[in-house]
Amino acid sequence: MTARKARGQHLVSSCRYGNRDKKAHGEDNQRDRPLIVVVDDELVTVKRLVRALAKEGRVEGFVSADEALAFIKQEAPDVLISDIRLQDADGVYLMQQVLSMSDEIAVILMTGYASIEQAVEATKKGAFHYLEKPFHISALKKVLRKALVSMQARKQMSLISHELVKNGGFGRMIGLSTPMRQVFNTIAKVAPLDCNVLIQGESGTGKELVARSLHANSPRSSRPFVSFNCGAFSEDLIANELFGHEKGAFTGALTTKVGLLEAANGGTVLLDEVGEMPISMQVKLLRVIQERTFLRVGGIKPIDLDVRFIAATNKDLEKMAAAGDFRYDFFYRLKVVTIELPPLRERREDLMPLMLHFVEKAAKKFGKPVPKLSDGFVEPLESYPFPGNVREMEHIIERAVALSQDDTLRASDLPPDLKLIRPEPVDKRREEGIRPLRSLEKDYIFDVYRKTGFNQSETARILGISRTTLWRRLKKFNLLHKSRAGKS
Repeated sequence: MTARKARGQHLVSSCRYGNRDKKAHGEDNQRDRPLIVVVDDELVTVKRLVRALAKEGRVEGFVSADEALAFIKQEAPDVLISDIRLQDADGVYLMQQVLSMSDEIAVILMTGYASIEQAVEATKKGAFHYLEKPFHISALKKVLRKALVSMQARKQMSLISHELVKNGGFGRMIGLSTPMRQVFNTIAKVAPLDCNVLIQGESGTGKELVARSLHANSPRSSRPFVSFNCGAFSEDLIANELFGHEKGAFTGALTTKVGLLEAANGGTVLLDEVGEMPISMQVKLLRVIQERTFLRVGGIKPIDLDVRFIAATNKDLEKMAAAGDFRYDFFYRLKVVTIELPPLRERREDLMPLMLHFVEKAAKKFGKPVPKLSDGFVEPLESYPFPGNVREMEHIIERAVALSQDDTLRASDLPPDLKLIRPEPVDKRREEGIRPLRSLEKDYIFDVYRKTGFNQSETARILGISRTTLWRRLKKFNLLHKSRAGKS
């Protein structure tokens, strides 16, 4: 059959390859595979490309531009691969028609030598790429895969932007303030890109939520998300947890253990509290990030690694690096993109949306009706500095909802130490001067610490921070010796 006689015929890849593909991928998953449309007026070329690209996705082949357009109107493809010169249309015209339907379709044009100038012009009008005939199938597959990644990123950004406009938040994060909208916009831009991210912010600001949002809106979302607290283990335990070990690597290693990095392969790894990581361990991880391979403890066979690294810290890593407490090269590897999370005291307009969110969440958790918020309950929270940030607010509200027997939360439902905090009259503040935030934080931490009988675990729970963070604050404010004196 000649190409001219075949014009208008539609070649559906499933006729030749569908049964095999359904077995390989599962019929229910066919719709999840990218759709690729091939258009060329040479029947032999169409058959060849449909066969060659079957493993890259669902492939539909046409020898007519009109038939291809009719199909695309019914189901938009991820990628269109078209010859520039067709029997019934111009390939650039076909491209423009397709892009007018959706700008989330990548167009790859095939061209002979005489049409190269036309192909170059087409890229300026929106074509993703062009290939000069004759080309090797491997070259087409390489371009096709890049196009699929690019289109996936654009779709993700579109979905994220829609969510921001619709909900005034992002995933599980609530925020209407300018600082938080800037954070959300950065997530929208960075999530689809496979680059390392450093998240900086005080304890309780939601660094892990940002990391999970980055993962959930990335091409790795179907793969594992693994969080590792770098400050919770000794150096030997960090290596064992991250890299795993071989049987017999050390006394007690009775079996081979898969590490967190290996378990996360294909997904995302969050290095939480990365500022606590020992220098020698930073060297090992730097090598892993650079070479994308690692060895289990006691192992000799390199294991290939494909993960995205996200790091989180409440410390200033640049200052630590300048002081020699953190490696500069590791720091720069982690901070390809930096996201700074604002403390709650710098996003006051988010206080009420967060309160309402946490009240509803707590009520659902305890199986209670959602209570109303009285002015007496809200006003102290609005003037409170929240040293523990969003996490502390959630704990305060959860406690109030759990203990309240009324349909309205009142001042009496707040923790006793928080109820004592009252903003001083404006005139008095002007006369005596405004106290620094550091002083307020120090007094508040010590007050809670004293009321718990200098119990660090209970104090950390009330403040909504980790016990390690509390110990560092006590040391910073020179309060440890006071706690010892209080117990004597």
